Amino acid sequence: MNRVYNFSAGPSTLPLPVLEKAQREFVCYGDAGMSVTEMSHRSAMFEDIIARAEADLRTLMAIPENYKVLFLQGGASMQFAQVPLNLLSAYKTGKADYINSGNFANLAIKEASRFGDIKVVASSREDNYTHIPDWDEKEFRPDADYFYICQNNTIYGTRFTKLPDTGKVPLVADMSSCILSEPTDVSKYGLILAGAQKNVAPAGVTIVIIREDLIGHALDIAPVMLKYETMANAGSMYNTPPCFGIYMAGLTFEWLLANGGLTEMKKYNEKKAAVLYEYLDQSKLFKNPVRKCDRSIMNVTFVTGDADLDKKFCKEAEAAGFVNIKGHRTVGGMRASIYNAMPIEGVEKLVQFMDRFEKENA
Repeated sequence: MNRVYNFSAGPSTLPLPVLEKAQREFVCYGDAGMSVTEMSHRSAMFEDIIARAEADLRTLMAIPENYKVLFLQGGASMQFAQVPLNLLSAYKTGKADYINSGNFANLAIKEASRFGDIKVVASSREDNYTHIPDWDEKEFRPDADYFYICQNNTIYGTRFTKLPDTGKVPLVADMSSCILSEPTDVSKYGLILAGAQKNVAPAGVTIVIIREDLIGHALDIAPVMLKYETMANAGSMYNTPPCFGIYMAGLTFEWLLANGGLTEMKKYNEKKAAVLYEYLDQSKLFKNPVRKCDRSIMNVTFVTGDADLDKKFCKEAEAAGFVNIKGHRTVGGMRASIYNAMPIEGVEKLVQFMDRFEKENA
């Protein structure tokens, strides 16, 4: 087996033990005589799969009892609309505050603006999102229905290392590219959303963790399928859920628990990131454009300053077995996404390749 080091921002690399277990169980799950991909979501066997996945996620994140865990579809992009449709309640003010820290926060702002009074309280757009914007809490509206952040910015390689103090206003966080990378105090949030294809499972399943008091107040225009209440009341199975994605997520949760949980994962991720950032900080060819205090430990961006040299690097990197390292089309350069499943050996070998490339192209 000749596996490459896949640095894709998503869909991304998954833990090898998870893939191998899924491979063993793919044709016949347990004594079911069928694959999970063929199994009725109404069967007792699948109900056990989804129940165990939820229980393990609750254990990993220490999710309080007054929060619902939903396994949905549509990705984080669907949540850009689903959040305001459910939280900009007609019984409240129809206001929400957003921090614009990157492409996906910006898209969320545009979508939410279709449904209510949306205020951008801080933005780093003018600096090409090279840092988390500084905020002034005087700009926060105490009567807002919710406050929204994208906690880790996949494209630009930034992350929130502290949370805004939103008082009684529920904090909503898009954690698509950082969920399960470190311990999270769920009680600080009203809602957490995450597309699974970066750190959890194949594309197709979206995780939503929502405080129960925020359920049941959707705008009248919200479609039934987009009401959190609909899915919460049906145990995420109002219609056929992304069964295989949920199964794979469950295997990943098992793998995380078996490897020390999120405390150990944080140590491992910080160690991996340090290897790459330490090299970048001393390199004369490659540069990381992100303000140091805001650097992501999941997505590391870097450039040479020469677009042609960047292309040459990406081409030679792929030939050497380091794939999907080209930066997002909006920023160019390179990006190494080093999610939970990326082994430290992959990062170390990437740094060795970068050092060799730098010497050859000095």
